[in-house]
Amino acid sequence: MTVDSAPTSRATFRSVFAVGEFRVLCGGLLLFTLGFQFEILGLSVLVYARTGSSVWAAAAFSAGFLPQAVGGAFFTSLADRLPPRLVIAAGLLSRAAPGLAIGLLPAMPAGAMLAIVALVAVVTPVFLAGCSRLLPDVLDGDLYVLGRSIFTITASGTQVLGLGLGGAVLAALPARWLLVAAGVSLTLAAVVVRLGLRSRPARADLPRDGEGGGSCGAAVVRGVVRATIRANAELIRMPRVRGLLLAQWLPVWFCTVAEALIVPYTVSLGHPASAAGPLLAAVPCGMLLGNVAVGRFCPPAARGRLAFPLALLVGVPLVAVGFRPPLALAALALFLTGTGCAYLLGLQQAFLDAVPARLRGQGFGLNSTGAMGGQGLLPSAFGGVAALLGPAGAIAVAGGATILAAVGLWRSPLTAGGLPGSARTRGTRPAG
Repeated sequence: MTVDSAPTSRATFRSVFAVGEFRVLCGGLLLFTLGFQFEILGLSVLVYARTGSSVWAAAAFSAGFLPQAVGGAFFTSLADRLPPRLVIAAGLLSRAAPGLAIGLLPAMPAGAMLAIVALVAVVTPVFLAGCSRLLPDVLDGDLYVLGRSIFTITASGTQVLGLGLGGAVLAALPARWLLVAAGVSLTLAAVVVRLGLRSRPARADLPRDGEGGGSCGAAVVRGVVRATIRANAELIRMPRVRGLLLAQWLPVWFCTVAEALIVPYTVSLGHPASAAGPLLAAVPCGMLLGNVAVGRFCPPAARGRLAFPLALLVGVPLVAVGFRPPLALAALALFLTGTGCAYLLGLQQAFLDAVPARLRGQGFGLNSTGAMGGQGLLPSAFGGVAALLGPAGAIAVAGGATILAAVGLWRSPLTAGGLPGSARTRGTRPAG
């Protein structure tokens, strides 16, 4: 099947929101993102106030991201082996625990706070994989692609909203109450999902460890871990899936590098750190506009053709930022970078088609894990580049790397056949 075999009829936002279960999933995502933003912001402020250390504050920011790589590597097969409503509701409820525990017990040592957040973050890829696995069952054809776009719009808009509301709460109340608000938001999301989604069976049975010995529960855990590792390896061995994964990961990783360096970049221009606010908001605002424009006004085939130029658009403005333009122009460049992230819409249907149905939840889990893991690790790796070249130079290097990654992936004979808009898919006709 070629990527052009996807349905060509164009959906609308109205038709997507007409599906009741999608509204439930979207509401759950909104509350999840809001709670997650509250948790990161509140935890960073509380830990910094407790320790006075920027290292501890940075660790607090990363605690909710890096452990997701563990969950994605070993446990995402649960998304296919448990009922999706159970996976999503239980994941949301578990994510509520750190905010409630830390907020209600603020005397907890900083190390214990981070340990709780890190432990619970392990289940996040399973929850996200459950949401992504369920979406094609709720929406089909172009409704699915536009539904993914609405997810991105919701996440980007809520990210900006969460930062604004979180700052307002911190201006009036101690940081622990922001953590309590995070826990309440996530608990409410779990209730909405549990009551609003209909029951569906799992796609597969829970695996058992075949070597015997140990308790039944331990055997199930070993079986889940082995099944996840085997399925991840199988997916990565598929050239088309591997190319689509890298195409979704790499530009987003380098965009995150730029976001992580915005505060020191602002200071390097001679402005106070507080002036970084517009730059921090520019990328998610650009993502919101890009997803609305491409998702709503471009037909399915056009989204595929736009995937490559939009991926380039993620990187080119970052190179311009490296020339240290005035703050307003830097904000415009970062806004354009965020707009370019709409390239992901051109890959959604191709990725869905490329992943075998029996591994759908696992495939979405692997995609989410790689995206989040890279966003947690790559900014730290670029710290050395920033030390050598300065923040502006490091952002320019990230932009150049984005451009090279896009050109390499879309032109590579190993992956181009699976990437919309590439030389080998351009001009192909639907199968049959």
